[in-house]
Amino acid sequence: MPVRSRSLFAGLGLALLTAGLLTACATPAGSTGTTPTPASTGTDDSSKEQDVDAAWLDGGRMIGVVTQGSSTCVPVADEATYVDGVMKVTLVEPEGDKACTRDFVPRVTLVGVPEGVDPAKGVEIEVTGDGWHGDTDLDGVEGLTAGGETDYLPSAGWTDVDGQFVILSWGSSSCAPAVENTEATSATEVTVTFVTPPADQVCTMDMAPRGVVTAVNGLEDEDAGTFAILTGAEFDNVRIPVYPN
Repeated sequence: MPVRSRSLFAGLGLALLTAGLLTACATPAGSTGTTPTPASTGTDDSSKEQDVDAAWLDGGRMIGVVTQGSSTCVPVADEATYVDGVMKVTLVEPEGDKACTRDFVPRVTLVGVPEGVDPAKGVEIEVTGDGWHGDTDLDGVEGLTAGGETDYLPSAGWTDVDGQFVILSWGSSSCAPAVENTEATSATEVTVTFVTPPADQVCTMDMAPRGVVTAVNGLEDEDAGTFAILTGAEFDNVRIPVYPN
């Protein structure tokens, strides 16, 4: 496992965002009902390099790609490809007339793992956005496999940033859970408390993947078989492993 070299900004544990939607069978992210603006696909001298991180999710069927930007304008992914040993992902921005907050925080885009990638062996990922590019690596994790139908269960995976991890859950696309608090509650457990939604909340009846980015301080060893305990909102002390990176 590579050394986690980038330190986490103060308060990153409060940064959480819903991801671009995918289909219920864990296919790559697509439209949420509006037509996104295609991103530039080149990585020439005019394309700026940005930090990109990633995490394994859904047993190896999906990857959460973490970028920095507006919390209300999370990019979605075109179909990912796997060429010459590299997974390539193009992110597209929301519709041009959508208002975006001017914050700059981690947000996650969910991407289906393309044919040819073996999660047990790891993968190099190149990401291209609108005028920028970045890359990251995911180490192989024994027991993870790509392909097949999702089991629609929550999952989580560490990124390469100290304390940062992505949580995937399944449910209504219009009522994605929001993290209220994340804290280490033992040497190998992190409790993630979600915001209790209002009693009169109206949700669509679809079944979609929802991703959030959160972070924790105080764990002695993130790689020592860490588990996340999900509580609050729709979660009743659900215990899931956090896949290493």
